[in-house]
Amino acid sequence: MQGNLPPEAQEKLEELQDLQETAQQVAAQKQQAESTLNESKTALDALGDIDEDTEMYREVGELLVSTEYDEAHDDLEEKVESLEVRVEQLSKQEERVRDQFESLQEELQQMLQGGAGGGPMGPGGAGGA
Repeated sequence: MQGNLPPEAQEKLEELQDLQETAQQVAAQKQQAESTLNESKTALDALGDIDEDTEMYREVGELLVSTEYDEAHDDLEEKVESLEVRVEQLSKQEERVRDQFESLQEELQQMLQGGAGGGPMGPGGAGGA
């Protein structure tokens, strides 16, 4: 059917497809950030139950490196705050993309139905007593 579309409609359809891909990418990034945020919050909660004198290690690449309680706590708090901001940004971006998609979808539907306001008014639309 795409071959029968006017060039303007074809262009809008391609924009819709691009926006759909963008929406999927943003949703995947948001899901990953939310997952990492939940893991970090869980780690921070677990850290609260650990004695500050306990010997601790953190993962650095493929190594486990000794770390201090305060440093681990501060790093986790900073990571949680950063991820919360990231999730919020991605939520806003997801909403913007969704709004753009819906707007473009409406434009395309109007274009395919003969344009906005270009149709007949219907029976009895302009007549009066």
